Amino acid sequence: MEQFNPPLYKSASASLTDIDLLKKEKSTGRPIMISTGMSTLEEIKTAVNELGPDNLLIAHSTSTYPCPLEELNLRMIQTLKKMYPEIPIGYSGHEVGLAPSFAAVALGATFVERHITLDRAMWGTDQAASVEIVGFRHLVESIRDIEKSLGDGIKKVYESEMGPRKRLRRVQTPIAQ
Repeated sequence: MEQFNPPLYKSASASLTDIDLLKKEKSTGRPIMISTGMSTLEEIKTAVNELGPDNLLIAHSTSTYPCPLEELNLRMIQTLKKMYPEIPIGYSGHEVGLAPSFAAVALGATFVERHITLDRAMWGTDQAASVEIVGFRHLVESIRDIEKSLGDGIKKVYESEMGPRKRLRRVQTPIAQ
């Protein structure tokens, strides 16, 4: 693989417990993204402890194709973020549709991985859970909109609100700067 100069190594969920493989990937100095489908929390902890937090990304995932919505467990993203605040936590989705990927971003996923296909009706185990080109474009555009709309969590009165505030507020109070 090294001859192709990949920007990172993506280790599939099935390889999370193959510590020798993970260490070989780590030895390249490239970032490693580990997927956590079909894994216990203890298996995830072991892999992270073996690899260390540097150049590591963790993708929450459920390894079912397509995955039923009730098995996505997107709140696990928040759990992993609390466990590993120094490691980027993302989402590897295998569901039909895009809404759970949007929700993953809203819950704090710093990256999203989705399989891409030319035609979801094609033969293959993951085609139904894959995203077609047009859907992928929509996914990326919507994620960028979500990122913009999440804001910084600090309440403020925006300049665009000043006109309505003047017209609609019965009792005006000064705005502290």
